[in-house]
Amino acid sequence: MPHYYSLGHIPHKRHTQFRQENGKLYSEQLFSTEGFSSDYTLLYHIHPPTVVIRADEPIDVAPKAATDNILRNRSFLGFKTQVAAEYLESRKISLFNNDCQLSLAAPQGGLGENVFYKNTDADEVLFIHEGSGTLHTQYGQLPFGYGDYVIIPRGTIYSIDFDTPDNRLFIVESFSPVRFPKRYLSKYGQLLENSPFCERDIRKPQDLQPIDQTGEFLIKMKKKGKLYPTWYAHHPFDVVGWDGCDYPYIISIHDFEPITGRVHQPPPVHQMFEGFNFVICSFVPRKYDYHPLAIPAPYFHSNIDSDEVLYYVDGDFMSRKHVERGMITIHPAGIVHGPHPGTIEKSIGAEDTKELAVMVDTFHPLQMTEHALSIEDDRYMLSWKE
Repeated sequence: MPHYYSLGHIPHKRHTQFRQENGKLYSEQLFSTEGFSSDYTLLYHIHPPTVVIRADEPIDVAPKAATDNILRNRSFLGFKTQVAAEYLESRKISLFNNDCQLSLAAPQGGLGENVFYKNTDADEVLFIHEGSGTLHTQYGQLPFGYGDYVIIPRGTIYSIDFDTPDNRLFIVESFSPVRFPKRYLSKYGQLLENSPFCERDIRKPQDLQPIDQTGEFLIKMKKKGKLYPTWYAHHPFDVVGWDGCDYPYIISIHDFEPITGRVHQPPPVHQMFEGFNFVICSFVPRKYDYHPLAIPAPYFHSNIDSDEVLYYVDGDFMSRKHVERGMITIHPAGIVHGPHPGTIEKSIGAEDTKELAVMVDTFHPLQMTEHALSIEDDRYMLSWKE
Protein backbone atom coordinates (compact mmCIF):
# COMPACT_ATOMS: atom_id res chain seq x y z
CA MET A 1 0.00 0.00 0.00
CA PRO A 2 1.13 3.62 -0.46
CA HIS A 3 1.46 5.75 2.65
CA TYR A 4 -1.02 8.31 4.02
CA TYR A 5 -1.78 11.19 1.67
CA SER A 6 -4.20 14.10 1.46
CA LEU A 7 -5.27 16.34 -1.41
CA GLY A 8 -7.74 19.25 -1.60
CA HIS A 9 -9.88 20.52 1.27
CA ILE A 10 -11.01 18.34 4.17
CA PRO A 11 -12.50 19.09 7.61
CA HIS A 12 -10.39 19.13 10.77
CA LYS A 13 -12.11 16.01 12.14
CA ARG A 14 -13.60 13.08 10.23
CA HIS A 15 -17.35 12.41 10.41
CA THR A 16 -18.10 16.02 11.38
CA GLN A 17 -19.98 18.82 9.64
CA PHE A 18 -18.18 20.12 6.56
CA ARG A 19 -20.19 22.75 4.70
CA GLN A 20 -20.04 24.40 1.32
CA GLU A 21 -20.17 28.18 0.90
CA ASN A 22 -23.93 27.92 0.27
CA GLY A 23 -24.40 26.18 3.62
CA LYS A 24 -25.02 22.70 2.25
CA LEU A 25 -23.11 19.78 3.71
CA TYR A 26 -20.48 18.07 1.64
CA SER A 27 -21.16 14.32 1.29
CA GLU A 28 -18.53 12.26 3.09
CA GLN A 29 -17.76 8.85 1.55
CA LEU A 30 -15.67 6.09 3.11
CA PHE A 31 -13.72 4.15 0.47
CA SER A 32 -12.35 0.83 1.72
CA THR A 33 -11.83 -2.50 0.01
CA GLU A 34 -11.83 -4.73 3.10
CA GLY A 35 -14.78 -3.54 5.11
CA PHE A 36 -13.89 -1.32 8.05
CA SER A 37 -10.85 -3.31 9.17
CA SER A 38 -8.08 -2.26 6.77
CA ASP A 39 -6.81 0.71 4.75
CA TYR A 40 -9.34 3.35 3.76
CA THR A 41 -9.82 6.83 2.34
CA LEU A 42 -12.43 9.51 3.09
CA LEU A 43 -13.68 11.57 0.13
CA TYR A 44 -15.83 14.71 0.26
CA HIS A 45 -18.33 15.18 -2.58
CA ILE A 46 -20.28 18.27 -3.60
CA HIS A 47 -23.31 16.02 -4.27
CA PRO A 48 -24.34 12.65 -2.81
CA PRO A 49 -22.58 9.94 -4.88
CA THR A 50 -25.71 7.76 -4.86
CA VAL A 51 -28.16 9.43 -7.29
CA VAL A 52 -28.84 6.80 -9.99
CA ILE A 53 -31.17 7.89 -12.81
CA ARG A 54 -31.28 4.67 -14.86
CA ALA A 55 -29.60 1.33 -15.44
CA ASP A 56 -29.42 -1.13 -18.35
CA GLU A 57 -29.22 -4.91 -18.30
CA PRO A 58 -25.73 -6.33 -17.63
CA ILE A 59 -23.43 -7.50 -20.41
CA ASP A 60 -21.52 -10.77 -20.06
CA VAL A 61 -17.75 -10.14 -20.22
CA ALA A 62 -16.55 -13.20 -18.26
CA PRO A 63 -13.57 -15.10 -19.71
CA LYS A 64 -14.17 -18.61 -20.97
CA ALA A 65 -11.62 -21.41 -21.14
CA ALA A 66 -10.84 -22.44 -24.72
CA THR A 67 -8.94 -25.65 -23.93
CA ASP A 68 -8.35 -28.17 -21.15
CA ASN A 69 -4.76 -28.68 -22.29
CA ILE A 70 -2.99 -26.62 -19.61
CA LEU A 71 0.15 -28.76 -19.11
CA ARG A 72 2.26 -27.45 -21.97
CA ASN A 73 4.81 -24.65 -22.33
CA ARG A 74 3.28 -22.00 -24.56
CA SER A 75 4.11 -18.66 -26.10
CA PHE A 76 1.80 -15.88 -27.27
CA LEU A 77 2.63 -12.97 -29.57
CA GLY A 78 1.05 -10.13 -27.62
CA PHE A 79 1.50 -7.47 -30.29
CA LYS A 80 -0.83 -9.48 -32.54
CA THR A 81 -3.67 -8.36 -30.27
CA GLN A 82 -5.96 -6.31 -32.47
CA VAL A 83 -6.13 -2.56 -32.06
CA ALA A 84 -9.50 -1.24 -30.85
CA ALA A 85 -10.83 2.30 -30.76
CA GLU A 86 -12.21 2.21 -27.20
CA TYR A 87 -10.33 1.32 -24.01
CA LEU A 88 -12.66 -1.34 -22.56
CA GLU A 89 -13.26 -2.91 -25.97
CA SER A 90 -9.50 -3.24 -26.42
CA ARG A 91 -8.94 -5.29 -23.24
CA LYS A 92 -8.63 -8.97 -24.15
CA ILE A 93 -8.38 -11.45 -21.29
CA SER A 94 -5.83 -14.08 -22.26
CA LEU A 95 -5.08 -16.06 -19.08
CA PHE A 96 -7.18 -16.40 -15.93
CA ASN A 97 -7.97 -18.32 -12.76
CA ASN A 98 -9.98 -17.59 -9.62
CA ASP A 99 -7.30 -15.24 -8.25
CA CYS A 100 -6.39 -13.05 -11.20
CA GLN A 101 -6.92 -12.30 -14.89
CA LEU A 102 -4.20 -11.29 -17.37
CA SER A 103 -5.18 -9.16 -20.36
CA LEU A 104 -3.58 -7.51 -23.36
CA ALA A 105 -4.86 -4.23 -24.74
CA ALA A 106 -4.13 -1.98 -27.72
CA PRO A 107 -6.49 0.99 -27.25
CA GLN A 108 -6.49 3.94 -29.60
CA GLY A 109 -8.57 6.05 -27.22
CA GLY A 110 -10.31 6.20 -23.87
CA LEU A 111 -13.91 5.71 -22.79
CA GLY A 112 -15.61 8.68 -24.40
CA GLU A 113 -17.14 11.85 -22.96
CA ASN A 114 -18.98 11.42 -19.65
CA VAL A 115 -18.24 7.68 -19.60
CA PHE A 116 -16.39 6.05 -16.71
CA TYR A 117 -15.31 2.60 -15.56
CA LYS A 118 -15.40 0.92 -12.15
CA ASN A 119 -14.07 -2.57 -11.50
CA THR A 120 -15.93 -3.59 -8.34
CA ASP A 121 -14.28 -7.03 -8.15
CA ALA A 122 -10.60 -6.50 -8.77
CA ASP A 123 -7.65 -4.24 -8.17
CA GLU A 124 -6.12 -3.41 -11.54
CA VAL A 125 -2.46 -3.16 -12.48
CA LEU A 126 -1.98 -1.48 -15.86
CA PHE A 127 1.54 -1.93 -17.18
CA ILE A 128 2.20 0.68 -19.87
CA HIS A 129 4.35 -0.89 -22.58
CA GLU A 130 3.77 1.68 -25.30
CA GLY A 131 2.09 5.07 -25.22
CA SER A 132 1.35 7.72 -22.62
CA GLY A 133 -1.67 9.51 -21.22
CA THR A 134 -3.55 10.38 -18.05
CA LEU A 135 -5.71 8.41 -15.65
CA HIS A 136 -8.54 10.67 -14.38
CA THR A 137 -10.05 9.74 -11.01
CA GLN A 138 -11.97 11.15 -8.05
CA TYR A 139 -8.56 11.50 -6.40
CA GLY A 140 -7.00 13.65 -9.13
CA GLN A 141 -4.90 13.02 -12.19
CA LEU A 142 -2.17 10.44 -12.76
CA PRO A 143 -0.06 11.04 -15.90
CA PHE A 144 1.55 7.80 -17.10
CA GLY A 145 4.10 6.66 -19.67
CA TYR A 146 6.39 3.86 -20.80
CA GLY A 147 7.27 1.40 -18.04
CA ASP A 148 4.70 2.59 -15.50
CA TYR A 149 2.64 0.32 -13.29
CA VAL A 150 -0.69 2.11 -12.73
CA ILE A 151 -2.28 0.62 -9.59
CA ILE A 152 -6.06 1.12 -9.35
CA PRO A 153 -7.83 -0.19 -6.21
CA ARG A 154 -11.11 -2.00 -6.83
CA GLY A 155 -14.09 0.31 -6.76
CA THR A 156 -12.16 3.29 -8.13
CA ILE A 157 -14.17 5.23 -10.72
CA TYR A 158 -11.92 6.37 -13.53
CA SER A 159 -11.62 7.50 -17.11
CA ILE A 160 -8.48 7.34 -19.21
CA ASP A 161 -7.02 9.43 -22.03
CA PHE A 162 -4.13 8.57 -24.33
CA ASP A 163 -1.82 11.07 -26.01
CA THR A 164 -1.61 9.12 -29.27
CA PRO A 165 -3.47 6.14 -30.82
CA ASP A 166 -0.40 3.87 -30.48
CA ASN A 167 -0.74 2.17 -27.09
CA ARG A 168 0.06 -1.28 -25.70
CA LEU A 169 -0.90 -2.40 -22.19
CA PHE A 170 -0.42 -5.56 -20.14
CA ILE A 171 -3.14 -5.70 -17.47
CA VAL A 172 -3.41 -7.77 -14.29
CA GLU A 173 -6.74 -7.89 -12.46
CA SER A 174 -6.45 -9.13 -8.88
CA PHE A 175 -9.42 -10.37 -6.86
CA SER A 176 -7.46 -9.53 -3.71
CA PRO A 177 -5.72 -6.26 -2.80
CA VAL A 178 -2.43 -5.65 -4.63
CA ARG A 179 0.26 -4.79 -2.10
CA PHE A 180 4.02 -4.55 -1.72
CA PRO A 181 5.68 -7.76 -0.43
CA LYS A 182 5.53 -8.07 3.35
CA ARG A 183 9.27 -8.70 3.60
CA TYR A 184 9.91 -5.20 2.22
CA LEU A 185 7.84 -3.52 4.94
CA SER A 186 8.45 -2.65 8.57
CA LYS A 187 5.80 -3.77 11.05
CA TYR A 188 4.40 -0.24 10.77
CA GLY A 189 4.23 -0.26 6.95
CA GLN A 190 7.30 1.72 5.90
CA LEU A 191 9.37 0.34 3.03
CA LEU A 192 12.62 -0.98 4.51
CA GLU A 193 16.19 -0.11 3.53
CA ASN A 194 16.59 -3.48 1.79
CA SER A 195 13.52 -2.92 -0.40
CA PRO A 196 14.31 -2.45 -4.12
CA PHE A 197 12.15 0.70 -4.17
CA CYS A 198 10.91 3.24 -1.63
CA GLU A 199 8.13 5.76 -0.99
CA ARG A 200 9.93 8.38 -3.09
CA ASP A 201 9.22 6.23 -6.15
CA ILE A 202 5.44 6.30 -5.61
CA ARG A 203 3.66 8.90 -7.75
CA LYS A 204 0.41 9.96 -6.16
CA PRO A 205 -2.64 11.71 -7.68
CA GLN A 206 -2.22 15.40 -8.44
CA ASP A 207 -4.16 18.39 -9.72
CA LEU A 208 -7.48 17.70 -7.97
CA GLN A 209 -10.14 19.76 -9.79
CA PRO A 210 -13.69 19.05 -8.56
CA ILE A 211 -16.25 18.98 -11.39
CA ASP A 212 -19.68 20.25 -10.31
CA GLN A 213 -21.95 19.09 -13.13
CA THR A 214 -25.49 17.69 -13.27
CA GLY A 215 -26.62 15.55 -16.19
CA GLU A 216 -26.23 11.91 -17.29
CA PHE A 217 -22.95 10.23 -16.45
CA LEU A 218 -22.46 6.62 -17.47
CA ILE A 219 -20.43 4.38 -15.15
CA LYS A 220 -19.72 0.93 -16.56
CA MET A 221 -19.38 -1.24 -13.46
CA LYS A 222 -17.84 -4.70 -13.65
CA LYS A 223 -18.99 -7.35 -11.18
CA LYS A 224 -18.73 -11.15 -11.33
CA GLY A 225 -17.98 -11.25 -15.04
CA LYS A 226 -20.72 -8.82 -16.07
CA LEU A 227 -20.64 -5.15 -17.06
CA TYR A 228 -23.46 -3.08 -15.56
CA PRO A 229 -24.18 0.20 -17.42
CA THR A 230 -25.53 2.66 -14.82
CA TRP A 231 -26.23 6.38 -15.23
CA TYR A 232 -25.76 8.87 -12.39
CA ALA A 233 -27.12 12.41 -12.05
CA HIS A 234 -23.85 14.01 -10.93
CA HIS A 235 -20.32 13.93 -12.28
CA PRO A 236 -18.39 11.37 -10.19
CA PHE A 237 -15.34 13.66 -9.96
CA ASP A 238 -17.06 16.24 -7.74
CA VAL A 239 -14.61 15.56 -4.88
CA VAL A 240 -13.21 18.67 -3.18
CA GLY A 241 -10.78 16.81 -0.95
CA TRP A 242 -9.75 13.44 0.43
CA ASP A 243 -7.28 11.74 2.73
CA GLY A 244 -6.23 8.21 3.55
CA CYS A 245 -4.13 5.25 2.43
CA ASP A 246 -6.33 3.67 -0.25
CA TYR A 247 -5.93 5.43 -3.60
CA PRO A 248 -4.57 4.87 -7.12
CA TYR A 249 -0.87 5.46 -7.66
CA ILE A 250 1.95 4.84 -10.12
CA ILE A 251 5.37 3.27 -9.71
CA SER A 252 7.73 2.72 -12.63
CA ILE A 253 9.55 -0.48 -13.51
CA HIS A 254 12.54 1.81 -14.17
CA ASP A 255 12.62 2.70 -10.45
CA PHE A 256 13.05 -0.93 -9.37
CA GLU A 257 16.61 -1.36 -8.08
CA PRO A 258 17.76 -4.92 -8.86
CA ILE A 259 19.15 -7.24 -6.18
CA THR A 260 22.23 -9.09 -7.39
CA GLY A 261 24.79 -11.52 -5.92
CA ARG A 262 27.95 -13.54 -6.54
CA VAL A 263 25.86 -16.41 -7.91
CA HIS A 264 22.50 -16.50 -9.65
CA GLN A 265 19.66 -15.13 -7.51
CA PRO A 266 16.22 -16.84 -7.42
CA PRO A 267 13.13 -15.14 -8.91
CA PRO A 268 11.76 -13.77 -5.59
CA VAL A 269 14.48 -11.07 -5.64
CA HIS A 270 12.60 -9.55 -8.58
CA GLN A 271 9.25 -9.34 -6.77
CA MET A 272 7.43 -5.99 -6.84
CA PHE A 273 3.82 -6.75 -5.79
CA GLU A 274 1.82 -9.54 -4.21
CA GLY A 275 -1.81 -10.61 -4.26
CA PHE A 276 -3.56 -13.66 -2.87
CA ASN A 277 -2.01 -16.72 -4.56
CA PHE A 278 0.12 -14.77 -7.05
CA VAL A 279 3.03 -12.33 -7.31
CA ILE A 280 4.21 -9.75 -9.85
CA CYS A 281 7.94 -9.37 -10.51
CA SER A 282 10.05 -6.85 -12.47
CA PHE A 283 13.09 -7.98 -14.44
CA VAL A 284 15.24 -4.93 -15.12
CA PRO A 285 18.72 -4.16 -16.49
CA ARG A 286 21.32 -5.31 -13.94
CA LYS A 287 24.87 -6.51 -13.39
CA TYR A 288 25.36 -10.26 -13.67
CA ASP A 289 26.67 -12.55 -10.94
CA TYR A 290 30.31 -11.91 -10.05
CA HIS A 291 31.60 -15.22 -8.68
CA PRO A 292 34.58 -16.18 -10.92
CA LEU A 293 32.78 -19.39 -11.94
CA ALA A 294 29.26 -17.93 -12.02
CA ILE A 295 26.73 -18.99 -14.65
CA PRO A 296 24.50 -15.94 -15.25
CA ALA A 297 21.79 -17.90 -17.08
CA PRO A 298 19.11 -19.31 -14.76
CA TYR A 299 19.31 -22.97 -13.80
CA PHE A 300 16.66 -25.44 -14.97
CA HIS A 301 13.84 -25.51 -12.46
CA SER A 302 10.58 -27.29 -11.73
CA ASN A 303 7.91 -24.82 -10.77
CA ILE A 304 5.75 -27.51 -9.19
CA ASP A 305 3.64 -25.03 -7.24
CA SER A 306 3.12 -22.20 -9.72
CA ASP A 307 2.42 -21.24 -13.31
CA GLU A 308 5.12 -18.82 -14.51
CA VAL A 309 4.05 -16.11 -16.96
CA LEU A 310 6.65 -13.77 -18.46
CA TYR A 311 5.71 -10.67 -20.46
CA TYR A 312 8.70 -9.50 -22.48
CA VAL A 313 8.99 -5.73 -22.70
CA ASP A 314 12.36 -4.76 -24.19
CA GLY A 315 16.04 -5.69 -24.36
CA ASP A 316 17.97 -8.92 -24.81
CA PHE A 317 17.07 -12.10 -22.91
CA MET A 318 20.05 -14.37 -22.36
CA SER A 319 17.96 -17.46 -21.52
CA ARG A 320 15.55 -17.23 -24.48
CA LYS A 321 15.91 -17.29 -28.26
CA HIS A 322 13.67 -15.50 -30.75
CA VAL A 323 12.12 -13.16 -28.18
CA GLU A 324 9.78 -10.45 -29.50
CA ARG A 325 8.50 -7.33 -27.77
CA GLY A 326 5.10 -8.02 -26.23
CA MET A 327 5.62 -11.77 -26.28
CA ILE A 328 4.21 -13.84 -23.40
CA THR A 329 5.45 -17.24 -22.27
CA ILE A 330 3.68 -19.51 -19.82
CA HIS A 331 5.51 -22.39 -18.16
CA PRO A 332 2.83 -24.25 -16.19
CA ALA A 333 3.30 -25.95 -12.84
CA GLY A 334 4.51 -29.51 -13.25
CA ILE A 335 6.93 -29.09 -16.18
CA VAL A 336 10.69 -28.53 -15.90
CA HIS A 337 11.83 -25.50 -17.86
CA GLY A 338 14.89 -23.31 -18.20
CA PRO A 339 17.31 -21.79 -20.70
CA HIS A 340 17.18 -22.59 -24.39
CA PRO A 341 20.02 -24.72 -25.84
CA GLY A 342 23.30 -22.83 -26.10
CA THR A 343 22.28 -19.92 -23.89
CA ILE A 344 23.96 -21.26 -20.73
CA GLU A 345 27.43 -21.36 -22.28
CA LYS A 346 26.78 -18.08 -24.07
CA SER A 347 25.97 -16.34 -20.78
CA ILE A 348 29.29 -17.23 -19.12
CA GLY A 349 31.52 -14.18 -18.92
CA ALA A 350 28.73 -11.71 -19.68
CA GLU A 351 28.78 -8.72 -17.34
CA ASP A 352 25.21 -7.43 -17.50
CA THR A 353 21.81 -7.71 -19.11
CA LYS A 354 19.52 -5.08 -20.61
CA GLU A 355 16.35 -7.17 -20.31
CA LEU A 356 13.06 -5.63 -19.23
CA ALA A 357 10.11 -7.91 -18.42
CA VAL A 358 7.11 -8.39 -16.14
CA MET A 359 6.56 -11.79 -14.54
CA VAL A 360 3.37 -13.10 -12.94
CA ASP A 361 3.63 -16.31 -10.91
CA THR A 362 0.31 -17.85 -9.88
CA PHE A 363 -0.15 -20.62 -7.34
CA HIS A 364 -3.22 -22.05 -9.06
CA PRO A 365 -3.29 -23.11 -12.73
CA LEU A 366 -4.15 -20.58 -15.41
CA GLN A 367 -6.62 -21.24 -18.20
CA MET A 368 -6.43 -19.83 -21.72
CA THR A 369 -9.07 -17.97 -23.69
CA GLU A 370 -9.74 -18.06 -27.43
CA HIS A 371 -7.86 -14.77 -27.71
CA ALA A 372 -4.73 -16.40 -26.26
CA LEU A 373 -4.93 -19.33 -28.66
CA SER A 374 -5.46 -16.98 -31.61
CA ILE A 375 -2.08 -15.32 -31.00
CA GLU A 376 -0.16 -18.47 -29.96
CA ASP A 377 3.19 -19.43 -31.47
CA ASP A 378 2.62 -23.19 -31.51
CA ARG A 379 6.31 -23.90 -32.23
CA TYR A 380 7.37 -22.81 -28.74
CA MET A 381 6.79 -26.14 -27.02
CA LEU A 382 9.54 -27.73 -29.17
CA SER A 383 11.99 -24.82 -28.92
CA TRP A 384 14.31 -26.66 -26.49
CA LYS A 385 15.33 -29.11 -29.24
CA GLU A 386 18.94 -28.62 -30.36
